[in-house]
Amino acid sequence: MTRFHAAASALALCVATNASAAETPSKADILATYANIAQAKYDDSLIAAKMLQTAVHALIANPSDATLAAAKAAWISARVPYQQTEVYRFGNPIVDEWEGKVNAWPLDEGLIDYVDATYGGPSDENEFAALNVIANPNFTLSGQTIDASQITPELLAETLHEADGIEANVATGYHAIEFLLWGQDLNGHGVGAGNRPWTDYASGADCTGGNCDRRGEYLRAVTDLLVSDLDWMVAQWVEGGDARLALTENEATGVSAILTGMGSLSYGEQAGERMRLGLMLNDPEEEHDCFSDNTHNSHYYDGLGIQNVYLGSYTRIDGTPISGASLSDLITATDPALDAEMKVKLANTMQALGRIKSTAEAGFAYDQMLERGNAGGEALIMGGVNGLIDQTKTIERIVTKLELDQIDFEGSDSLDNPNAVFQ
Repeated sequence: MTRFHAAASALALCVATNASAAETPSKADILATYANIAQAKYDDSLIAAKMLQTAVHALIANPSDATLAAAKAAWISARVPYQQTEVYRFGNPIVDEWEGKVNAWPLDEGLIDYVDATYGGPSDENEFAALNVIANPNFTLSGQTIDASQITPELLAETLHEADGIEANVATGYHAIEFLLWGQDLNGHGVGAGNRPWTDYASGADCTGGNCDRRGEYLRAVTDLLVSDLDWMVAQWVEGGDARLALTENEATGVSAILTGMGSLSYGEQAGERMRLGLMLNDPEEEHDCFSDNTHNSHYYDGLGIQNVYLGSYTRIDGTPISGASLSDLITATDPALDAEMKVKLANTMQALGRIKSTAEAGFAYDQMLERGNAGGEALIMGGVNGLIDQTKTIERIVTKLELDQIDFEGSDSLDNPNAVFQ
């Protein structure tokens, strides 16, 4: 895959001499702010996931329209802090290697539960696309008989997730939970999200979809696993945690990690794989939160995560502000015009993503925006794409200004080689 290149000639991180030392923040302080905000974001994600866990347990114990609606609302709330952490990927290997456990997509949902007849069955690409582990307490995987009579976090994480080495076999994380709460979105580009009935968790004769007890077991296990995975990541960012130590071991490398995360999420991941690709394919399945129709929020909070890393400022879910020395402060001390440019572009991107968000909340969902020939939807999405690309160009200029080693931002065929998308 082609990558977006940002390069400069020198090895060391330097600052211009046109600002006094008192005005120029230390790189150590910038890295400390970045790590402190990472810790706070993951802690907020953990807090929100525990609220989701409570709601899920209530749904399983007492299935009803009300408890299902409460669990869905808790899931949507849990996405707000988590999506703001995605800017820590790419530049931080500990995060990037872990992220697939909690936010992998798209998924072949037939691996987990029943699906509509139009979904199809096993394919050459994925033999387990319609496994339906909820309905099958025993199955064969890679030549071994698997005992799935009890659905546990260990079964999901160690056996089922990415079964047979196939990335689409997503068995854990937010999107597996999302599917179990909403079910498939069978509306295509039409109005409506997934519409799983609460009776899919009912007991006895009220049970729909079959295997309601095992569906509850799966939902409990996958939600408990999410909580434990987030708890682990919080520990990586506390004082003495591995992620914090890796970040601060070398100051120039640490600053490069910040910019790598910003540029890669802006360009290849969000502008490309999550937005432009879906628009090129006009595929309602190519939206990040496809079961719940929550993609507008996922895109918005991804963008906000990039902005608050640059500004060194984050507001916790309880309203507590966290701020400190930032990249913005460093660039202001060296090139105020470049800092102003970056702030304007970040604001423009957030305005474009905000238009997508507000329009979706008004009733024009993201999967409707993706429909071929929908000029209004295309304009909204491309506004976000163009804003993200434009801000990446300024991130590239910041890398050059700081005289960092070459940074390879993640790319996407949808941006770098569009013809390859259809080959």
